Formats: sequence, structure tokens, C-alpha cells
Amino acid sequence: MNGRAAVPLLALLLGLGLTGCSSDNTATIVEPSCAEGQHGAASNAVVLMAQSVPSATWVPCLRTALPLGWSFHHLDARNGGARFWLDSDRDGAQAIEVRLDDSCSTTGATEIPSDREEMRRYERITRTTPDFAGKRYYVFDGGCITFAFHLSGDSRGEPLALATQAVGAVRRADLVAQVHEESGGRLSLDPVGTGAGEP
Repeated sequence: MNGRAAVPLLALLLGLGLTGCSSDNTATIVEPSCAEGQHGAASNAVVLMAQSVPSATWVPCLRTALPLGWSFHHLDARNGGARFWLDSDRDGAQAIEVRLDDSCSTTGATEIPSDREEMRRYERITRTTPDFAGKRYYVFDGGCITFAFHLSGDSRGEPLALATQAVGAVRRADLVAQVHEESGGRLSLDPVGTGAGEP
């Protein structure tokens, strides 16, 4: 993030109690919830992810309670990308990584019908035994959400399906409006003209 983008980021971090090393590398154990509280606003961890990739028109988030045996690990956001991990009591720590980037390479992946609005879906399985590993990509204007998975349990694809169903996405335009409203118009998610949600 450039200096202009760091101003609202640091203000949000200080005001919302997130921990960070600098404006270019921030880690938090705050869950990136799609909606929380009485007004249904996305958590500030989602805002942090959005600021990491200003071009992304969608930002990943946890939309439901995670399946039994799964838990949120932590979020790492930095200039140009953000990611968070999901732990499994059967498949181990950081069994699934959810990553937001401005683009991704789908070389070697197969496109399949998408289950997400305005996104193209690709799958690439890199190993089926003894572990089940690979990547699932959702490509959209200005960005890409990648699920990198390494599963060692007996049920293979079932935990992947359950965990990824719990991960949704929020429109950047909605986050732009949320930051403006919550700050009383004092802060902007993106510097004018740099974010996908800005006019």
C-alpha cells in the first residue's frame, strides 16, 4: 500500500484494535466475517483484506459458522495480497488457505461451472494419495480468490466442500459504503481513483 492508502488503514487499525507490524504487513486473529453485529456489516478484517488488493471487486469472508472440527487460524494482509487459514482437527493446522490476489495463474487447471456470482471457477488437483491436495480458483474483475488445500483425512473432498461453503465474498462497493458510513465520511476505503469500488 502506498502512503495515501496507509492513512485509512492505520486509522482503522488503531480504532478497531487490530494488531499490525506496519501498514505493509498486518496479522490479526480477528475473523474476516461477511456480516456481524446488528447492522450486518462486514468485519474490519475484511476491510483490511480489501485494502491489500485495491483492484479486487470481491473480497473473501466467512459467511457462516465453520463446520464441526474446523476453526479460523489467522489472517495475514500485506501490500498486494491477503490470506487466511482454516484449521481442521482431522486434516491439521492450516489445512486450507484462502488467498486474495489481483490475479492468479490457472495454468493446468480445469474450468468448471461456477457456484459464485460473477466469478469463473477453476480446479487443479495436484495429489490424490496419500493426501488430497490442490487449488480452487475463483477469478473475477480485478482479482482472484484461491483455495489451496492439503487434506489428509479419510473423507477427502467432503471437508473441502463444507469448508469452502462457509467462505463467501462481499462486494467491494459495499465495503466502500461501509467505511464511509462508519467513519462519518472521514475515511475512504481507497484513495480516489485507485479502488474498484470508487466512482
